[in-house]
Amino acid sequence: MITDNSFFLPGNENGILLIHGLTGTPTEMRILAKGLNKAGYSVYCMQLAGHCGDEADLCRTTWQDWYKSVEEALTFLASKAKGCLFVGGLSMGALLSLKLAADYPDKIKGVGVYGATFYYDGWSMPWFSKTFFPILPLLKKLHLFQKRSFIEQPPYGLKDERIRATIVESMFSGDSAAAGLAGNPFPALAEMQLLAKKVKSQLSEVVSPCLIMHSENDDIANINTNARLVEKTVNAPTKFVALSESYHMITIDRQRRHVIKESIAFFDQIVKQNTNNGNSDEE
Repeated sequence: MITDNSFFLPGNENGILLIHGLTGTPTEMRILAKGLNKAGYSVYCMQLAGHCGDEADLCRTTWQDWYKSVEEALTFLASKAKGCLFVGGLSMGALLSLKLAADYPDKIKGVGVYGATFYYDGWSMPWFSKTFFPILPLLKKLHLFQKRSFIEQPPYGLKDERIRATIVESMFSGDSAAAGLAGNPFPALAEMQLLAKKVKSQLSEVVSPCLIMHSENDDIANINTNARLVEKTVNAPTKFVALSESYHMITIDRQRRHVIKESIAFFDQIVKQNTNNGNSDEE
């Protein structure tokens, strides 16, 4: 069942589930979704539990709630697309995509890993993020600093100044359904740290081919400690694409068309392989 700001674009029998990031919305996956749908795929852009509302809505949820909504979205997509199923996510959505692939290796045929974020260590992040964010789960357990938020700073993950201006205007106008929240509540960041720890422990269980796309100049998550971690740890074939003219939000930034092109080629190749294997089995 489609609820809230999720949307489904019907296409052929092959389906792709797209997952947005922490405090984000399905809108940040819309351009990619339309490109994949134009190429023939059925695409479901889901809304994570607790998102597209206010900070209180988000803080009432845990990473387990977010992941449960991902599993429910996969069930929905599987009811609409009976062929190959794929998953792709941006930032925290990339981590949830990898966990889904680890947990459902027989269902997920390929993964789009866009701007994976295990560590907030990009060039725009404050010095304390590397040491303070990892202890947020402890602070949450002790009920400390639970009313605080980390307010995002320029360039907000976007190198394209025109798109940045539009997103920032929506974000600070309070339209969280369109552009997400302006701040990252500490309780949600604590849950993000717990999710990252869990997914890191499961990376070796990912056997589905992975398309790993990341900005060389990512302002939020350094390419070497995040994307390269995925590349060297998953137990699957990988294709690594480094982008030079984007920041963190690669699905909507300057090279968004390149992200679409690479994704279509990657998923098409897997569909072709599965089709050929099916024909061989019949023979």
